Amino acid sequence: MVKSEYDVIIIGAGISGLSSAALLSKHGLSCLVLEKQPVIGGYLQGFKRGAFIFDTSIHWLNQCGPDGMVTRVFRLIGEDYPQVESMSKIHRFKSEGLDYLLTNNPDELKAQLIQNFPHERKGIEKFFRVAKKIGIASKRFSTLMRTTESMSGIERLRKGLKTFRTIIPMIPYALYSGDKAVKKGLNLFFKDQKLHQLFSSETDLLSCLFPIAWAYNNDYQMPIKGGGQSFPKWLKEKTDAFGGDIELKATVSKIETENQKVTGVRYIQNGEEKYIKSKYVISAVDLETLYREWIPQSTQTGLFVEKLQQAELYYSGATVSIALDCPARDIGIFDELTSITRHDIARSEHSKGDPLKSAISIISPSERDSSLSPTNQGTLNIYIPAEISYNDYWQIERDNHGQLIRGERYKKYKEEFAQQLIKRVETSLNIDIRSHILFYDVSTPITYWRYTGNKNGTIMGARPGKKNMQLKIAQYKTPIENLWVSGHWAELGGGVPIAVKSAFNASLLLLQKENKPLFEQMCRYIDGKADISVVD
Repeated sequence: MVKSEYDVIIIGAGISGLSSAALLSKHGLSCLVLEKQPVIGGYLQGFKRGAFIFDTSIHWLNQCGPDGMVTRVFRLIGEDYPQVESMSKIHRFKSEGLDYLLTNNPDELKAQLIQNFPHERKGIEKFFRVAKKIGIASKRFSTLMRTTESMSGIERLRKGLKTFRTIIPMIPYALYSGDKAVKKGLNLFFKDQKLHQLFSSETDLLSCLFPIAWAYNNDYQMPIKGGGQSFPKWLKEKTDAFGGDIELKATVSKIETENQKVTGVRYIQNGEEKYIKSKYVISAVDLETLYREWIPQSTQTGLFVEKLQQAELYYSGATVSIALDCPARDIGIFDELTSITRHDIARSEHSKGDPLKSAISIISPSERDSSLSPTNQGTLNIYIPAEISYNDYWQIERDNHGQLIRGERYKKYKEEFAQQLIKRVETSLNIDIRSHILFYDVSTPITYWRYTGNKNGTIMGARPGKKNMQLKIAQYKTPIENLWVSGHWAELGGGVPIAVKSAFNASLLLLQKENKPLFEQMCRYIDGKADISVVD
């Protein structure tokens, strides 16, 4: 039974909102999570069709190993957190004339490249040497996860120096962004254009180096039984056990304030408006919605919305989720991610949404976790990054009030899109998919926008980069006292690690006001100055 008042209301039941709910509930705060969808999980929710469970969100995981930032936060919630398995086969690069596999022993790939490109031996060795140094440095990120918004001036200075020492190996390669710049950056290592084709879809040089860096760290994981959904499921169980509440089908309409200070949240559920008082609010949903619709408007909020409109966001995506009448391995798809790219187009074309041009990722979740499909059958996800505006907004229609209608044009185009994408994968990998399809489901950027409310259906919020850093859009605090931002909007970057990191930091800022001794204990633990036993 939902109460009339809580210490904390958390908006959004994705992995970030649920992590905050579990963490704060465990430490004695009354928490209510409001989620507009009928299910929890956000991008990790997946879906079920018949006996098939489709894990559509996780390509691979990072920072979920024993010393990763996700694990360090989850241990604060409970030692029974979902375990992960390290990946041995990670990433198959496939393009015209190229077929290479990155494993958790990157030197195998290095040796193969040297064998096939002996004239580029020195450059290849340098490339892998730099990647290894970046990998070693990036291990320190798990002890640099605390936001400076929770720090004193001296602590900020110390963190700045430590961060600078950590990123030193990355600095020489950080400014190579964009088509011409990436080519120029790769030329620092090797000139052979055939080698360049391995990275033909990457938009910056560090994106070419980091996958190999993570492989040297053995920092590629996949979820245990249950797929990506195992994380939100566990977090809900912990929230329930600690006395927290979760309300589904609850659409927030307003955050109430008095003298620029939070007093509660209004939301609509089953056509009825409800109001719940709260001392604190954490918003783990679309940032522009928060600033435009939910909080009082002012010059300050207006200026911030202008910055958000200039921000560079991650693309959305489109996915064909396929149920197979056989295990995916029977048609040549195994547990690594396989990517298909083209080298005869601009890098920017790999992320527009054109099924004939965009970079393709192929994953079989059922090869990673057999519980996701019936015996002797399988699942296959074919994914491309995509823009919501592609092909006249995916042929969506609008009514007289401007509302989106998923009519026949939209449905027809989704079918055409799926067939084009499947055919391209079959041709590129020389495999037969269509004769083994039981059924499939197609999601577009419109789908992601509908289910998350994120601007343009973006999957992971604001991208790291110079422009977004200058705009200073990634921040936890808001103009409203006791209202904090979490999720992919509080930090630049994306994925499970950033979502969990932001949940911890938003919770930490709240505890700084509510429970100073606990705040100090968590700071010592997360900064690597004490083990978890220091936290009560």
